[in-house]
Order: sequence, then C-alpha cells, then structure tokens
Amino acid sequence: MRWRDGRRSDNVEDQRGSGVSKGVIGGGIGVLIILVIGFLMGADPMTLLNVIAGEGGISLDGLTPSAPLSAADNESADFVSVVLADTEDTWQVIFQQRGMIYQQPKLVLFTGGVESACGFAQSAIGPFYCPGDQKVYIDLDFYRELKDQLGAPGDFAQAYVISHEVGHHVQNLLGTSDRVQRLQSQSSEVTANKYSVMLELQADCYAGVWANHADKQRQIIEAGDIEEAMNAAAKIGDDALQEQSQGYVVPDAFTHGSSAQRMQWFNAGLTGGDIDSCDTFSAAVL
Repeated sequence: MRWRDGRRSDNVEDQRGSGVSKGVIGGGIGVLIILVIGFLMGADPMTLLNVIAGEGGISLDGLTPSAPLSAADNESADFVSVVLADTEDTWQVIFQQRGMIYQQPKLVLFTGGVESACGFAQSAIGPFYCPGDQKVYIDLDFYRELKDQLGAPGDFAQAYVISHEVGHHVQNLLGTSDRVQRLQSQSSEVTANKYSVMLELQADCYAGVWANHADKQRQIIEAGDIEEAMNAAAKIGDDALQEQSQGYVVPDAFTHGSSAQRMQWFNAGLTGGDIDSCDTFSAAVL
C-alpha cells in the first residue's frame, strides 16, 4: 500500500504507554487469541475476562506497566494516522455528495487497556468502535496477532481493519446502528445474531467503498494489497474462527458473517464504490 506520502490525521489520540500491559497468557491457544476470537464472534469481552480470570488464566489485578515504544510501534502509529486521514477524505466527499456533513471520528491508540464511553476494555478484545464517544480504539499489538496468530499479514490487511471500524462510525452517523439495536431488542437470539451479521457485513462493504475511492483519488493500492484484505476477511470469518477455537461451526451463532460472506461484501464495496451497493439488510442472499 502506498501510504508514506499521505496526509496524517489530526484525529489520533495517542494514549500508548499510559495504559497497562496484558496479563499472563494461559495455556493452550492463549488468553489473548481466545479474547480476540470471542470479540469477533460477538461475545462480551469483560465476561470472557472474568471467566478466564476465575479459572486462573490471568490476573486482572496484576497488570504491569507498558513497555517503551519501539520504532516499529511508532511507524505503525504513523501508518494508522495516514489510513484514518484517507478515510476522512473519502467519507467527507461521499457525505457531501448526499447533502450531508461527515463528522470525523477520533482514533485512540492505547496499550493494554483503555477507558471508553462503552466501558473499560483490554487490548485483548481487538479493535472496536464505541458509538458513545464516536471513537475507534486499537492497540497496535493486534496487528501482530493478526499476522502471527490469525495468519493475515500485510499493511492493507491492517488498513482493512481500520476502515471496517470506521464503517461502523458511518453506520452510527446514518442511524443504521440504532435501527439494528431496536430490531435486536425485539428479536430472538438467533434473529438478533442475523441482524448483527448484516451490520458487520455492511461495515466490510463500506471498507471496500473506502478502498475504491481512495485508490481512484490517490492510487494507494499496490500489487497484492487486495489479496491481503481478502485474506484478512477470510481469516476473521465466523466459521474460520469457530473452527479454530472449538473445532466445529454453528451458523446460528454467527455475528460477523462467514469468511465467504466477508470477502464477498468487501469486494462488493470495492468494485461498486457506492454505499447503495452495501444494503445487506435488503439483500436476498447474504
């Protein structure tokens, strides 16, 4: 991905070094990857933490100070700032074309744990968007887990993650998130999960819309970039994560969509470049 000459965003809040490092990793697949998988599958991260802590996996009270930031960490932060700026430029134009004003989100870099309007979160839950404060949160260690544990390396895979979370911000601004929450509150667990899948796949599609517009305007995509994003989408599909964590797949428990669905909807946004092509809620087949 061509990013080094890109604009840096003014909306990055760097809280790295002011947080706490992760607790002790337990046996087997490890607490960190369990929590990442749990988060991506819609589980309550604090519930997972409490369960694991109760079983002796980690100590929530024994967290240690964060390690000094490395040159690689700072380069990753610079990269995130450029990608965020690129999403700002893209969505500002799209909103203007629709007679709307795009309210830019903040992006918080943190280490170990962070307080948000959605509550306290440890980095183990992975990147997330909090509609309460309109901020995207990410511990850059997640990118190492994405590469080493989930098998999805590459800078465009990382950009896909950021643009997906910004996609949730777009949904928040458009009122989609509120509508989905109301529908979920009136639905069974299985139906509520289906609404969650539609919401997440739309955010994947919005990530593709960003990539389409950004490349047309600034020629950011290099050879292999799309494959990196597609691979990341595949590796964090619910079926892939369930198979990895429990050895079998339960479609009714999907909250983000299968690998094939996530790839399909990212590609829909990428090829169409139009948010109207991202209406997962009216799609006959997801």
